[in-house]
Amino acid sequence: MSQLNTLARVDADLVAGRVPMARQRLRGLVSSYPHDLTLRRRLAQVYRLYGEEAEAGRWMYLEEDRSVEETTAFEARYRTPGGRMKALAWRGPETLAATAFAQEQLAAVRTACAERLGRPVDWDDPASYEGDRELARDTGGWTLSGVVMGGGCLVGVVGHVWLWVLGVMSLFE
Repeated sequence: MSQLNTLARVDADLVAGRVPMARQRLRGLVSSYPHDLTLRRRLAQVYRLYGEEAEAGRWMYLEEDRSVEETTAFEARYRTPGGRMKALAWRGPETLAATAFAQEQLAAVRTACAERLGRPVDWDDPASYEGDRELARDTGGWTLSGVVMGGGCLVGVVGHVWLWVLGVMSLFE
């Protein structure tokens, strides 16, 4: 299916309220055409419908008129240059970017990653920046949601064991 046909389907999905389908189609287009900044901009617009600042910032990262809040959220989620390289899903040299700003951003991320790892990295070789892929959230420390989920699991397990014990005891009565 051509890019224009897919974009027409994206528009139809958005009109019909099928935002997840529109997002999926746009993600596929960005994967197929990683150098097309207009596709990245459209994907950022869809993520704004969800209120996903970090993802909107991710797809607007190469645009000069990007939002400071979205960029900050993106950089907070993908803290390391290697994480940002992976998240940006760029392929090929920076010179393929349509604007000088995008070229500078891509070069800055790649250079920061290379300096952090102490070796050259390449957009086309994810293994070259693999060691710096601290991607999403901080996994150290306890969070309220983690404690609640762990407590819920513990209560469920204890409840099942207690029912099993009662069942075994009733067999011997």
